[in-house]
Amino acid sequence: MAKAKKSKAKKLPKKKKAKKAAKRAAAKSRGASVKSKKAKKSKKAVARKAAPRKAKKAAPKKKKQELIGEGDYAASRTFQKDESDFVKKNKKKIPAMGKEAEKALDGPEGDGLRAAEQEATNRSMIE
Repeated sequence: MAKAKKSKAKKLPKKKKAKKAAKRAAAKSRGASVKSKKAKKSKKAVARKAAPRKAKKAAPKKKKQELIGEGDYAASRTFQKDESDFVKKNKKKIPAMGKEAEKALDGPEGDGLRAAEQEATNRSMIE
């Protein structure tokens, strides 16, 4: 026959069990949790181990270099966002705006608009 294994846990006398139960109940009523001795010791050990650290001087923050020219990504993102916002807001008005611009080119201010267009084109060309 196989022998029954005895549990390794120690059984406490009834008086000690009653005391522990009373302590737990009192702690719960106070709102505090009962911690084991090991937990308390480890907390104290951690508190002792933490040595005061010397304050380090904060390193100066590096400014992000802005890529200017064809690599100006921030400007590109801003332009695309503004353009898409404009289209969303004025979706119904855009055909009418195009017709107004066409009339302006055919009207008396057309020469000034073409001159401005040519000037902008000349600036944007790479030599």
